[in-house]
Amino acid sequence: MARLDIVKNITGLTEWYGKNKRLRSLVNLVVVAGFFDPSKSKDREEAAEIKKMHTLIEKYQLKGHIRWIAAQTDRVRNGELYRCIADTKGAFVQPALYEAFGLTVIEAMNCGLPTFATNQGGPAEIIVDGVSGFHIDPHNGDESGNKIADFFQKCKEDPENWNKISRAGLQRIYECYTWKIYANKVLNMGCVYGFWRQLNKDQKQAKQRYTQLLYNLQFKSLVRNFPISSAEAEQVPKEKPKAQSSHSIKRAQTRLQRLLGSS
Repeated sequence: MARLDIVKNITGLTEWYGKNKRLRSLVNLVVVAGFFDPSKSKDREEAAEIKKMHTLIEKYQLKGHIRWIAAQTDRVRNGELYRCIADTKGAFVQPALYEAFGLTVIEAMNCGLPTFATNQGGPAEIIVDGVSGFHIDPHNGDESGNKIADFFQKCKEDPENWNKISRAGLQRIYECYTWKIYANKVLNMGCVYGFWRQLNKDQKQAKQRYTQLLYNLQFKSLVRNFPISSAEAEQVPKEKPKAQSSHSIKRAQTRLQRLLGSS
């Protein structure tokens, strides 16, 4: 379901499977990723991973145990692949070194597939380990391979175990990751953001008013009394006396006439 990048760790999963004889005796491996021919990839990293896949298949003699399908972009076909694996009581493994969210994890769980996913990133939040799926450590292949083998061994002894994990995975998706839940969260975030923006604006204005008030009461008068050097005093332009307006002169003359007239 992905490119053959190093971070996706598909070659890592193939090596876990090749090394674990118990896992190989219980299930086959289906890989959906990249191209078969490295020359078709324009990315040097992916081309190197494709070559590594061929090397691992030869090294562990996986022919007859592995089915390698090229990466699919058709969503309908991807859904059929998930359901095909679910119908044969298989599982989905997402072994990435790091995954920001994990859309394929949700897709697999929504198709009823018991899912093993990396504990690095988003899938660690999506899956409740041991309840709705399983966390695996991409840096510990032996432990992860044994964890997958233990699950299939338990399912072989008790077929209801597969159904239990499948139902719990579906319930987890219905409770947390439906489009309706996502839409409500987006709307709530929009409302909260709008409220926060207005609140922050009001707080900023209040802070500016408080700062101006503090300056006027405490510091403005101190500035007037602050001593300055004679050189700086010369540079400060002296205020010119304000010319009295004609209106002020007329008012003064009127007052003087009243005083003289009353004497």
